[in-house]
Amino acid sequence: MSKPKTLQDLFHDTLKDIYFAEKKILGALPKMAKAAQSDELRAAFEKHKEETEGQIERLESVFDAINARPQGKTCDAIMGILDEGKEIMSEYKGAPALDAGLLAAAQAVEHYEISRYGTLITWADELGLSDAVKLLKETLAEEKKTDQTLTSLAKSVVNAEAEAA
Repeated sequence: MSKPKTLQDLFHDTLKDIYFAEKKILGALPKMAKAAQSDELRAAFEKHKEETEGQIERLESVFDAINARPQGKTCDAIMGILDEGKEIMSEYKGAPALDAGLLAAAQAVEHYEISRYGTLITWADELGLSDAVKLLKETLAEEKKTDQTLTSLAKSVVNAEAEAA
């Protein structure tokens, strides 16, 4: 009989999930920046790429804190969200609504990450992993700030340009 799965196991599996997701996002951000028509949106994607590199390093520190090797586990959710982003880049290439679609895809990514990091923080706290809580909270704050930046861009520039065309 196999031993029952614990919260520690679930934490580790979810950590592998978000590690995989962050690595995939890191690869997608330059493509999204290149496709963006708005300079402001391009700059937001480039800034978030740099933040994502730091987030991956923090996740590696969390793996260290639980004495585990940093490794990813395929995350079907992020793959689906990123596929939707690719579809938008393809179907709306050169169209006035491209940036609005890219922004929406990026926010779907951010909302997924916010959900995952919130859950991981709660579990790390339950498990007494105070170092992990601190690292994960730092990343969660960045993800929320990126989401706010994207919302501001949508309201101030991107959606109006898509609608005006």
